[in-house]
Amino acid sequence: MKPGSLRGITWNHSRAFPPLVATAQRFEETHPGVRIQWEKRSLHEFGHADITTLAHNFDLLVIDHPMAGDAEATGVLIDLRSLLSSEEIEDLRDDSIGPSFSSYIYQDKLYALPIDAAAPAASFRPDLFEQHDLKEPELWEEVTALARSGWVRMPAFSADLFLNFMGLCVSRASTVAEDSERLVDHEAGAHCLDQLCELASLMPDEIYGMNPIAVFEQMAEEDSVAYCPFAYTYSNYSRSGFGRNHIRFSSPVALENSMPMRTVLGGTGIAISAGSENVALALEYSLFVAGRTCQRTLYGMCGGQPARRSAWHDPLLNQITDNFFCRTAATIETAYVRPRYRGYVGLQESAGKAIVDYCKRRGNAKQALEQMDALYRASLKGKVQNA
Repeated sequence: MKPGSLRGITWNHSRAFPPLVATAQRFEETHPGVRIQWEKRSLHEFGHADITTLAHNFDLLVIDHPMAGDAEATGVLIDLRSLLSSEEIEDLRDDSIGPSFSSYIYQDKLYALPIDAAAPAASFRPDLFEQHDLKEPELWEEVTALARSGWVRMPAFSADLFLNFMGLCVSRASTVAEDSERLVDHEAGAHCLDQLCELASLMPDEIYGMNPIAVFEQMAEEDSVAYCPFAYTYSNYSRSGFGRNHIRFSSPVALENSMPMRTVLGGTGIAISAGSENVALALEYSLFVAGRTCQRTLYGMCGGQPARRSAWHDPLLNQITDNFFCRTAATIETAYVRPRYRGYVGLQESAGKAIVDYCKRRGNAKQALEQMDALYRASLKGKVQNA
């Protein structure tokens, strides 16, 4: 790698790639001689690919916070905390929305700077709700009632189903991955499995091959889907002209007895490979992308979903996204941070497949939970591999 060049890897969506290309272009303009090249991979590869291989090939990695455990075990990413001033750390901590900043701290090391924030929220087509006199659900039972009429879809790809299962469990005050034998409390877990199974049974089997992007694409392009109860948010679909039809985002419904539903933190951070020959340049650029001004302006305006709280409350960003950020900020502020031990990442997909099988076969909840527990125990020993 040339002294003034950086190579980065992100994921393949308008929320991820264009804002980074735009920041790279602007950084190059203000730093003559610097060249920053961004490449992209699929959303599935983003969530599950081995970071060791990526770190050998790229200076900059856009990662998910559960990868911090792999980073700690392998040493392939730089601890950024040791490179930042106390003022920079304080600024990131105080202005990052929800646990976006703290989620990248593992074993007292900071493995990425937060640049993107997301958590599952509800979404709907306001035009279809108006045309068909539909009421936006406020309770879980109202979601199932709307699903019976055929208007509802949810992402049920294995990892997404698992993460939404986790969200339902923590909403019911279950611990997750705190017991070395059980992933979740079995009483709460059985109830959550039943809820997901009932909801999935009211939708076509195509949902098992759909991630959030696929759901939003179908909602935006077709007039057969009007509502999604929970999927990782994409402000792009609330921006005029992005899809054929406009999608509006809102808070998830409450469970029975007005129990608020918490969802699971997503988003991304920008990490620096320990093998980079241009660490100082990579850090300068990363701080630029993660900075208050860039997040609120260039990054957010080019389709990004910033991690800065000040950006989420910016009037112009909300104006161009139908108040997406104001409507969904609470989901980030209350989001559950996933486990980050080495081996967890592979569990998302393997345990998710157990939930898919349970929902498709309307199986035995006790057996499904025991299967997930076995997979969880294996993951603690590093025996569940990343897909």
